[in-house]
Amino acid sequence: MIFKKYINLFLATAIVYSYGSCSSGEPDIQPPKPEIIVPPKNPDYTDAQILDMTQRSVTKYFWEYAESNSKLARERYHTDNPGLDAAVITTGGSGFGLMTLLTGLRNGYIPRAEAVSKLSTSLSFLQNADRFHGAWSHWINGSNGKVIPFGMMDNGGDLVETAFLVQGLICVREYFKNSTDSQELALSQKADDLWKGVEWNWYTQGQNVLYWHWSPNYNFQMNHKLQGYDETLLTYVLAAASPNYAIDKAVYQEGWARNGGVKTATAQYGIPLLVNHNGASGTVGPMFFSHYSFLGLDPRGLSDDYVNYGDATTNHAKIMHQYAIQNPKNWAGYSTKNWGLTASYSRNSDGTTGYSAHSPNNDLGVISPTAAISSMPYTPAESMDYLRFLYNENYTKYIGVAGPYDAYSVHFNWVTPRYLAIDQGPISPMIENHKSEFLWKLFMNAPDIKNGLIKLGFHSTKYGF
Repeated sequence: MIFKKYINLFLATAIVYSYGSCSSGEPDIQPPKPEIIVPPKNPDYTDAQILDMTQRSVTKYFWEYAESNSKLARERYHTDNPGLDAAVITTGGSGFGLMTLLTGLRNGYIPRAEAVSKLSTSLSFLQNADRFHGAWSHWINGSNGKVIPFGMMDNGGDLVETAFLVQGLICVREYFKNSTDSQELALSQKADDLWKGVEWNWYTQGQNVLYWHWSPNYNFQMNHKLQGYDETLLTYVLAAASPNYAIDKAVYQEGWARNGGVKTATAQYGIPLLVNHNGASGTVGPMFFSHYSFLGLDPRGLSDDYVNYGDATTNHAKIMHQYAIQNPKNWAGYSTKNWGLTASYSRNSDGTTGYSAHSPNNDLGVISPTAAISSMPYTPAESMDYLRFLYNENYTKYIGVAGPYDAYSVHFNWVTPRYLAIDQGPISPMIENHKSEFLWKLFMNAPDIKNGLIKLGFHSTKYGF
């Protein structure tokens, strides 16, 4: 899973610095300087104001703080060290960024002509970047499009990160496909060409399962199968939907669904869990399991032969909320309005900043704002309570230049003034899905996506198949 890969995040940073220092005489990148936030006195924002501020601010991450050459999403942005990894692009986070920018266009946060120009730059960059049987790597050097290894053997195609990017590309294609403007039509066509070039079936090794990684040096040695329930459902849907490199339904049934092993009859706090998180019965995984694939996939009324995904995602969020109320580890600050565990920056035992996949089984007393905010379509009342807690009660502590900081702990009086693309990225799209179903409608109404879902045996009461 993604959080396992990120455990080595900070070791990999050293590799990135070494890699960047060898690159080709590129001019020094001058990252944007963080603006000075002047917090309001005694804020009492309305819910509508809070939602608008949240969406506006996280849009900045992918607009103002994007990688300078490609205009794609930087892996991270630290207000306490703005130049850190300035040329490191995250592939999956860039997909979330594309969806955030479309939402920004819809809401008038960014100008259309400039957005089209920047999106065109990004897609041209992706067209020329390193690809491995059509898949992009986890990290890409924004200066030259070359792979930046995420780990020794993770130096080639990353199918899951690619799926998150393609999710955004398909939304770009759908948003602009009926435009009368030639540049916008060209952008839509380029997005379509990029997604159709991914060789999904290559990543099966001829077996009935998808594999996460392929390396030109190490082949499939990482041997990481994609099996549910986790964040990788989207990968199978796209692989089935591909017009050129499609998988069969059996790959989905035996791989993701584990021939029915994806489901469970267990419950937490009286709430049915419905799915085995990462294959472990009764375990509640981090919230990103129910976010990353569902920025575009609308889980409401969506079911396959085994699971109703609307119920599974909603119950996941409700269990996570109840966990904070029950607070079995007695962390100071956990409550009905301060909740949400997912992968993010974290507080190490010595007080320094690390990274961890927070969940009920790995609860370190750290709250990750994206967990509750990006669950808004599932738990609107509970997520809104959380946003009021941030903006009306703790603005000066937890809100920065690109929205809520990545993580904090009331118990330890700790906050990191930093951001990660994969955490900021789901926030605005999921708020918008709650408000208008905007991205869900774009993605779910795409003919190839609908065909792929039908091929895998999905039914949707919302979209009539």
